[in-house]
Amino acid sequence: MHRLPISKSHRILLWAPVTSPELSQQIADAYSFSHIIHGLAFYLFFRLITRRHGKFSLPLCFFLAMLTECSWEILENTPMIIERYRRSALAAGYFGDTILNSLCDILFAALGFLLAAKIPTWASIALFLIIELTLAATIRDNLTLNIINLIHPFNFIKTWQSHRGF
Repeated sequence: MHRLPISKSHRILLWAPVTSPELSQQIADAYSFSHIIHGLAFYLFFRLITRRHGKFSLPLCFFLAMLTECSWEILENTPMIIERYRRSALAAGYFGDTILNSLCDILFAALGFLLAAKIPTWASIALFLIIELTLAATIRDNLTLNIINLIHPFNFIKTWQSHRGF
């Protein structure tokens, strides 16, 4: 899909701020936390499904979670989804992830999955809430708002997001 392996600047950075043109181009950014949430959610989802239909297998659930995350990374970088993102207040200049960023997003989802496998369910829920509320407060975006904006953008969300306080 013509994704760049690394950013146009040819630099590899550990962190890219949300105000940087390097956003979604580097190893990590604020949206990396959303991928941790993907992993938490996939653990819960696949654990519930496999327990309902047989014995829970952590390796099978991990494989399914990573397959789902990889599928999302491919879909997220299609022209259709990139254009949907561009319609939001925060992603007007978005042109897709680099391969480096996509691979790291998958690793962040793996981290979320493995965390969920190790910590109690209440801690996974608390981590989800902490990440979502912190992202909403700091960058005026999070996984929940991202999903809403992909399904059906609302002007009041776009207006609120366009008034970043940093």
